[in-house]
Amino acid sequence: MPIRKAEHKDLWTVRKIVADTINSVYPHFYPKGVVEFFLRHHCEENIMRDIDQGLVYILTVDNRSVGTVTVNRNELLRLFVEVPYQGKGYGRALLDFAEGLIAENFAYIVIDASLPAKRIYLKRGYRETDYNTILTEGGDHLCYDVMKKPVKKK
Repeated sequence: MPIRKAEHKDLWTVRKIVADTINSVYPHFYPKGVVEFFLRHHCEENIMRDIDQGLVYILTVDNRSVGTVTVNRNELLRLFVEVPYQGKGYGRALLDFAEGLIAENFAYIVIDASLPAKRIYLKRGYRETDYNTILTEGGDHLCYDVMKKPVKKK
């Protein structure tokens, strides 16, 4: 399952993976205002900015892009796998890849963990270092943890 750096032509593919996953999974964990906040936060402009900076990667299975991750210095961002492909190890592959990139230059990895993903990160050795809330439109609150994990040097 190849993972490659995203290019300009991949903007809509990355946006679709992110939006489809948010729309399918996040309503089970968050109120409507928070789901809309995530969709606005992961808009085309922000994705393209990250693609331009060479921070976005895409995982492909059978010539289909099914997952994405963004790595900015020691921060792991925007890790999403399309719902039909979840539970098959593709998220783990993206996480292994991103952690490997970060481990080349940093002593620890940082992530803002959403509720749907927190359990996964805890199993991978991440620990909460901060708790945050953001008031979204409509009065809903987005709650998330900042998590860190030390890098294992090879």
